[in-house]
Amino acid sequence: MTKQTFATALNCMDGRTQEPVIDLIKKDANVTFVDMITYPGMDGFLANANEDDLKQIFRMIDISVEKHGSQHIYIVGHFDCAGNPVSEEQHKEDIRKAVQRIKERYSDLTVKGIWVGNTWTAEIL
Repeated sequence: MTKQTFATALNCMDGRTQEPVIDLIKKDANVTFVDMITYPGMDGFLANANEDDLKQIFRMIDISVEKHGSQHIYIVGHFDCAGNPVSEEQHKEDIRKAVQRIKERYSDLTVKGIWVGNTWTAEIL
């Protein structure tokens, strides 16, 4: 049996983003599965929440890392987000800020940002 490998996505709950994000992560990280942790406007939440508000997110990331062996974390922002209704430029800034914040806590893992644009195509930032 082939070893099953995992990456972790911190994604918006918006269903339009799920498949393009999973497809990109599987290719980019060369993994079998993507653990999906969702929250409305995840990029903005991660960029701006206080440490106490992030405890539940960190708990979920820890499960993915410790139980599934995830070595890759991706933070996703997207076009037409109801949970973080800001410009594309602000989304990309929130993603960059969130990537840095997650890297500080998970410095031994690969942490990248993903933008999903108005054609619902995911790209690494």
